[in-house]
Parts: sequence; C-alpha cells; structure tokens
Amino acid sequence: MPIDDQDGFTREEVRLALRNPGMPLEALRWPLTPVGMHYVLVHFDVPAIDDASHELVVDGRVRTPLSLTMDELRARPAVSLPVVMECAGSGRAHLAPRPVSAPWHDEAIGCAEWTGTPLRALLEEAGLLDDAVEVLFTGCDRGLDQDVEQDYQRSLPVDEALGDDVLLAYAMNGQPLPPTHGFPLRLVVPEWYGMASVKWLRSITAIAEPFHGVQQTALYRYRQAEDEPGTPVTRKRPRAVMAPPGVPEFFSRVRHVRRGPTPITGRAWSGGSAIRRVEFSADGGRTWHDTTLDAPLGRHGWTGWSYVWDASEPGDHELCVRATDARDETQPLGADAVWNRGGYGVNAVQRVPVRVS
Repeated sequence: MPIDDQDGFTREEVRLALRNPGMPLEALRWPLTPVGMHYVLVHFDVPAIDDASHELVVDGRVRTPLSLTMDELRARPAVSLPVVMECAGSGRAHLAPRPVSAPWHDEAIGCAEWTGTPLRALLEEAGLLDDAVEVLFTGCDRGLDQDVEQDYQRSLPVDEALGDDVLLAYAMNGQPLPPTHGFPLRLVVPEWYGMASVKWLRSITAIAEPFHGVQQTALYRYRQAEDEPGTPVTRKRPRAVMAPPGVPEFFSRVRHVRRGPTPITGRAWSGGSAIRRVEFSADGGRTWHDTTLDAPLGRHGWTGWSYVWDASEPGDHELCVRATDARDETQPLGADAVWNRGGYGVNAVQRVPVRVS
C-alpha cells in the first residue's frame, strides 16, 4: 500500500535498500558500468547454482523439447551487446504517496556488456507450435510475494521473445555473471525494464495462453487506483541522468561547486528508440539548454551528453536534465505526472541540489 510520509522510510524499505544497492551516479562517467557498481535487485534469495550440473530446459508448445548444459550453451554462437538495464521501480522514492518497496531514487540503472547466445535460434531449433502465444521464463529463485509462494517467472509475447537481440546471457563485461546478476544464466531483454530479464534461468516454456502469475498480472502494472487492472510495464521510457558535479557533502549529498565554467556530463536512453535530444537546466526546470550528444553505445546502450554550465552566481541551484527520444516522448518534470500505485516506470527528471561558492 502507498504511504503518505514522503521522507520517513520504513524499516522494510531500509532493509531492501541494503540488500539491493543502486549504481553510484558518479559511475555514469564510465561508458560501461563496472560490475561492482551496477545496480542489483534480488526479489527473493540469491540461489547457489552449480555451473557444471545446471541445465536449461526448453519445453511446452514446441515440436522438439531441449535440455542444454552450460557448456552446450556456451558452445553456441555468441553475441556481446551493451545494454542499459533499468529497474521498473526506478524513481519511486520521489512519489507522494510513495509505494513501499525498494526505495529507488535515480540509481536503479547500469549499462553492461552482456554476452550470450540469441534466444531466437534456440526457439527456432525447438520449433514453436502454431498455438504458442507467449514464452514463459522461470528462474531458480523462489519466495513469497503478494502472499503467494512462487518461482520468479515472467513471460514475453512470442514476437518479443523472437526479437533480434534477446539473449541468454552467461557473461557480464567479459566475465562470468556474478551470483547477484544471475549466475550462471539469465535472460536479457534489451528494450524492456529489468523485470523482464529473468535471472538464474532454468526453464523456457512455450504456452498457449497468457501467463497470469503474480509478477505478470499483480505486479509491474501502471495503475491509478488499487482496484483497476492497469496496463503492463514493458519498454523503458526516455530518461537522462547526470553525474553530479563538484564534491558532495557526506550526509546530505548536496554538491559543492566552485564558481566558473563547470562541465556537466551524463547518459540518456530509451527502450527501442534513439535519443534525439537532451536538455539541461540550472534553475529547477524553468529554462532549458540543449546539450551536446555523443554517438550512442550500440543499439541498446546509452548515449553520452555534455554541457558547460556557467556557474558564476553563488548560492543554491537545482540542476535538472531531461531526454527526448525519436518518438518525441519527453521526460515529465515531476513524479506527479507519472504517478501510479505500483510505483513503476517513474521517469521524472533528475534534480540535483548544488551550492556554488
């Protein structure tokens, strides 16, 4: 249930925050996020899996069920792709009322190079039957959510599962997946929010009717009221984030900047659409200035941007940044514009308090 107190985080939220670290925003200065700085979200427990005995099963509405070891998966044609991973709950801490869950601000992001074998080739080898409408992915992690004991499961429509760049990934930044990122095998769905990229993957099942599990129908839905079904969270919405300039005050994280020209840099992305424009504001969003865009980091990586801010006026400032994608969708200024009961997909502009001296 959402709560009205914006600042008083509950014990449960603090515990989730300690279990699930976000990416320090200074990591935006790296084109690829170092593995130890990439955000983590683990719904239940991190399972201990033996790489040598782990098998991936492909079954359900297929002509030829498959069972593959990790060695067999690694022997298949491999692809490496930089992909922005973003939690669907990114920004929920800015909402009022605030849904009680992992209290993300702006840090539930990362961009790693994922290496694996294309899912489409595996599904084509298994042979999807004509009545298959979705592909269900099941992880090895199990727990309770919404009072239901469950494996973590998500499905994709068949046409999305057959997308060109959907991967069965076993490496991250050139190294085997760390346990918190899905060792030994995970799904990577580049255009969608992170909930679709099932970790610790153990089975892929073609199904003849839509999946109605908790993670699909009760959670990860945009809702304006508790009693409405809502619409599913799918592709990432346009978003830009800056690496905070200057130096931070330890407790408040307010940034301190010396007067003079101040370079501001960051990254922007959108699911399935290129970034067309990134704008910077030094006055809380009243006036905006275009930034300079770098070439994107591949089809699914982020786009770097930069701007030189004339920090000549001493005092307190609120820096903002917003992205517009090729579909002409622009980030909203405030969380109220995207408020929803589930607290998912909140892509309101980042606001960074800065003191110039």
